[in-house]
Parts: sequence; structure tokens; C-alpha cells
Amino acid sequence: MQKYILNNGTRVVLAPQKNTKAVSVLVLFGVGSRYESDDIAGISHFLEHMMFKGTHRRPNTLALSKELDQVGAQYNAFTAKDQTGYWIKVNSEYLDLALDMLSDMLQNSKFESEELEREKGTIIEEINMYEDTPKRRVGEILESIVFKGNTLGRDIAGSKKTVKGITQEKMLCYLKKHYTPKNCVISVAGDIKTDVAKKNIKKYFGIIGLVNKKNQFRKFISFQKIQQLKLHYKKTEQVHLAFGFTGPKLTDKRLLHSQILALILGGFMSSRLFINIRERQGLCYYIHSDYEAVQDTGIFSIAAGLDKNRIYEAINLILEEVRKIKNQGISLEELNKAQEFLKGHLILEMEDSSSVAEWYGRQELLVGKIKTPEEKIKEVMAVTKAQVEAIARDIFQTKKINLALIGPYKDEGKFKKFLRI
Repeated sequence: MQKYILNNGTRVVLAPQKNTKAVSVLVLFGVGSRYESDDIAGISHFLEHMMFKGTHRRPNTLALSKELDQVGAQYNAFTAKDQTGYWIKVNSEYLDLALDMLSDMLQNSKFESEELEREKGTIIEEINMYEDTPKRRVGEILESIVFKGNTLGRDIAGSKKTVKGITQEKMLCYLKKHYTPKNCVISVAGDIKTDVAKKNIKKYFGIIGLVNKKNQFRKFISFQKIQQLKLHYKKTEQVHLAFGFTGPKLTDKRLLHSQILALILGGFMSSRLFINIRERQGLCYYIHSDYEAVQDTGIFSIAAGLDKNRIYEAINLILEEVRKIKNQGISLEELNKAQEFLKGHLILEMEDSSSVAEWYGRQELLVGKIKTPEEKIKEVMAVTKAQVEAIARDIFQTKKINLALIGPYKDEGKFKKFLRI
């Protein structure tokens, strides 16, 4: 792996891989929904969509997609709360095309007013789709409680009202502010000839932008002192539930402890929640726990789709598993299984050039310090039983409980009495 910086401040990471003929190019910008003001909520996601609507050289979506499709490329983009990424994966002989295409999209997109107005309808339908998908929607509701008062609590896509109010002028202003060299990381992985890659990256990205600035976000500070609950009434046969607790940030040494805790509790099919809530009790179809972090905080979540006629029993049993892991700890066997799971998952991920590009690119963008997979595995295997038990006691506190629920319920009082650990 090599890391260097272009003269304009753009950071570049190259990760050559053997035994592959593919190469992936990922261009990341350190901007997402948490950087938006209330009146333009959703603009990061909207901007990502507009990058595929045509440039001066490739005048429309068809021209862009046709050129990539004819070489069998895979390509897409994503918007998160703290980052936006654009990627192309191709046969390595077409690396020049991938760099040219991404550079053209990011520097020369037209953002035509007519196309922008048309795309509003597409994004509004995307929002409708999310609202009609309870399994996804319950997570958004949970974040709105956990991160209440901060932009982290908003939906990435924004609202129908804010999307309708976004103009060409607002989008170009946002682009100029955030799509700058200082805020950009280019990560290339796969079958790379390093000298050729460096030459072409400089050719296509060496002049991007003029403002060498990295923008700041409003940090999250939790003031939660009691349990929080939000019911979303919907006539459903299956109830969708999500518990959430705040925890360590992305650079905290305890992040890995939190991730291992999430695996043991509900991260795979032999985890405690899956075996005890689904297999033994038959209370749900899906149930899992996860830990995700950003630069200033993190969220431990437990999500499930439950039998609406046994919802109170299910909540009590889920929280009973939380109490057990908090008060009685974990076994060495559980720790070892979670460690080997993370190790194996990472090794498999590193087989794919797009995963490798993402692995290195996101670290550089969000942390500013890169660990190799080997270094990460060493850290994983060094985690102790006592460290996982300590983070369980820190995260799982009654005052930190947040519950989001979608189902045919309106009375919060019936649920609040269960929110104890």
C-alpha cells in the first residue's frame, strides 16, 4: 500500500493486489447529511444523483452508462452521514477510462435545471419507498431519538419538503464548498501498475478544485438522562423494533470492544439473540445487533421483526439478554468465536478490489491514519474478555435506552415500564 498527496492537496491511496485482473477506483469526499443545514437537508444525496446526469463531454445519463456498460464495468455511488463516494470497478486494462469518467463527472457535471427538477420526483419516490419499508424505517426513527437535536438524527435523503426546495444555485454552492481537494481521497485497488496509475491520477485529478479547505461538522453531545421512546403507528402484522445506545466514537480504542460485543449478542446466527429469541422462542423472523461509529460518537443497535401478539414478551426477553451480558459477562468461547468471525470476514473482504479500495479510502478520509488488514487482525485477536465486559457495562445503562417501534400501537406507557436493564 502506498499513500501520497497531489500538489493540490488531494490524498491518494494505492493498494496493488496479486491474483486479480480487476481494479477499483473509489473517490471519497468528507461530506454527508450531517454537514447540511436544515433548509437543504438531503442535498448531499441529491448531489450524488446529479453526478450521473451528464457532463459537457458526455451529455446525458445514457452517454455515461453506455461507455461503462460496453466494457462490463460495475459502478455506483453512495451517501452517508459523514461521507459521499463514487466508484467504478473494471477490467484493469480500462483503469484510464475509470479515472477519466470519475474525473469528468466530478469536475464537469452540468447540473441542468430541467434535469434537477426531474430528479426531485425520483428522490421523493425513493423517500416514499423507505417510508414504506418498516425494517429500514425503524432504524431512521431510532437515530432521530438517539441523536436528537443534531444533524446525525436526520434522514440522509432529507424530507420531501427540503428536496423540493433545492435549487441549482444551492447545489452549486454546496458543491464548491465541500468538493475540494483537501476534502477528497482517491483510493485505487487491484491489478495496478503503480507508475502508470500515479501518472493518470495526476492527469485527471491534479487540477480538481481551487479551495484547499476541509469543512467542519457540529459535534454530537448526548444530554440523555432517561429512557427515550418513539412509537410510529402503522397497521402491520409484524412489529419492527429497534433499541439504541450511544457508545465510543470511530477513533476510540474501545470501538473494537463494542463491535465484538455486538457480534456476541446478535451478530450472527449462533449469537445469543438469534438462538434465544428466534430459535427457542419463535418470536421473530430477523433479529440482530450492530455497532456503527462516526468521528464523534457511535450507536449500538438491536433490531427485530416481531410477532405483534407477543411484543411485550419479546421486549422483556431481548432486554433480559442485554442484562445477562452486562451483569454476567461473556465466555472465552464466545470471545474467540467473535474474533475468528471478524478475522475471517476481513480476509474474505480483502479478496475483492472494491472492498480493499473502501477499506483504505475510508480510513484515510475519516481517521487520517491507515491500518493494514494484518494490523487490524492483530488488534482483534488481542481484545480481552475483560475489555468486552467493561464496554457492556458502559453502554448498557437504563438511562441510555432508546426504543423505536413501528406497529399498531399508540400508548407509550405500556412500553416504558419494560425499559430497564
